[in-house]
Amino acid sequence: MPDVGQDPVQPSYSFRRLLLVGTGALGVCSLPGWVGWLRENHSYIETKVALTRHATRFVAPAALTAIGGARLFDDEWPAEPQVTAPHVELAEWADAVAVFPATFHFVSRFALGLADTPVMLALQCGTAPIGLAPALPPGGFQSHAMRSHLAALRARPNVVVADPEPGRSVTTGAIGRNAAAPLPSLLELIEKLHAELAAEPPDPAAGPGEGGRA
Repeated sequence: MPDVGQDPVQPSYSFRRLLLVGTGALGVCSLPGWVGWLRENHSYIETKVALTRHATRFVAPAALTAIGGARLFDDEWPAEPQVTAPHVELAEWADAVAVFPATFHFVSRFALGLADTPVMLALQCGTAPIGLAPALPPGGFQSHAMRSHLAALRARPNVVVADPEPGRSVTTGAIGRNAAAPLPSLLELIEKLHAELAAEPPDPAAGPGEGGRA
């Protein structure tokens, strides 16, 4: 659990609206602490938290709402007709996206181009920098499927991945590359990419309001 006290040496980030996505890995239980850390140390960042359906098994939405001081985004298609499309609103609102932690399933869906929830569709269609911190089962990081998915995501111009760090499996007790990198490490990668994208000239072949990377 992070220390949410004020730290005068915290870096400043250039993005101002962060979409923080929690998925169904056990490590998502630390998300309330990190949301408190963001609010205390980076209050200039407006943070919108979204939880996948499976994430709510490990973290209470009420805790995130109280600590973050804002309503959560439920990553489900609305049952009632909507005036606006939630995925379009998310994609246009976010300056940056952090998926913390990102399960094997979420990484796979994102890499394959699936768009079956509002958050996933927003990530597939948006241009904001996206960072993922995978939290994987034993052997997951070394698997052919994950290696292939991560290579595909790293080839995208607006995606960065913080490799898993050594952690102990709660099932086997063995230590492996399973644990999600800390949120500050992921945000540093996102900040670097955000600066790179902002410094690049617009792509002449892009449509109005669109940009590109050389």
